[in-house]
Amino acid sequence: MIKVGIIDDEILAREVLEEYCSKIDNFELVLSTGNPLEFVNFVQQNEVNLIFLDIEMPELNGMEILRSMIKPPKVILTTAYSEYALESYNYGVVDYLLKPIKIERFLKAINKVSASKITQPKKNRGNQELQIKHDGIPVNISFTSILYIQSFGNYLKIFTDTRMYLITETLINITTLLSENFQRTHKSYITNLERVTKTTRTHLFIENNKVPVSAMYKVIVFEKLEVLAKL
Repeated sequence: MIKVGIIDDEILAREVLEEYCSKIDNFELVLSTGNPLEFVNFVQQNEVNLIFLDIEMPELNGMEILRSMIKPPKVILTTAYSEYALESYNYGVVDYLLKPIKIERFLKAINKVSASKITQPKKNRGNQELQIKHDGIPVNISFTSILYIQSFGNYLKIFTDTRMYLITETLINITTLLSENFQRTHKSYITNLERVTKTTRTHLFIENNKVPVSAMYKVIVFEKLEVLAKL
């Protein structure tokens, strides 16, 4: 069973997608909402395999939601605008549906989803490691030793307990290799939330290191920190 979510601030658009989804035997609609923050919070805490995501919405638009998620499920974008098509495929979007969405086009997108073999990302636990190449030499870095990661274009600085590693990589690519305790906190930073020792409204502190938290990621970051504190 494929667990499906719909996020669109237009009620009629949601109703159309809900009707279409009801016609697919292996679809289970787990959430349909027009509230972007409600949707992000739900996806962080519940299993969702596929989302139909509108782009133009208040508070957070679809592209901002995509950028905020470390391991997003499969995504089909739904919008009346075509100018985001190129950028969207940088995030592994399965398809891009222009409104008004016809059932024939919807079914074609669903076929692409089936071809992409939906799987729910496994949550990494325990003493797992990030495998990188530093100066051409393979290096394994335990997740627990990573403090945060900072982006400089196509380069990343990985700050650990003992040293900093500079590698040629992007934040988008490295997020797929990290465990669930790592969260994008800013357009240029990923932070190991388990290592956070202090917080303010705009920054996280890891020992003597100060990491920014932007407005776009604030809700997600502090909710995940709250969950970790209860474990």
